[in-house]
Amino acid sequence: MPISRNILFLIIGALIVGVGVLGYNLYQTKKQPEGLQINVGPNGLKIQNK
Repeated sequence: MPISRNILFLIIGALIVGVGVLGYNLYQTKKQPEGLQINVGPNGLKIQNK
């Protein structure tokens, strides 16, 4: 029983959207955070503006 073309296009479209969403999430996790960074350590308080 062959799969109809509409179902095949739907599956391919869903895969493309899924890859796009995963790629965007990976990009967001690797992106440098913006703003102010405050570090407290043994050398004291360090404030950096990014």
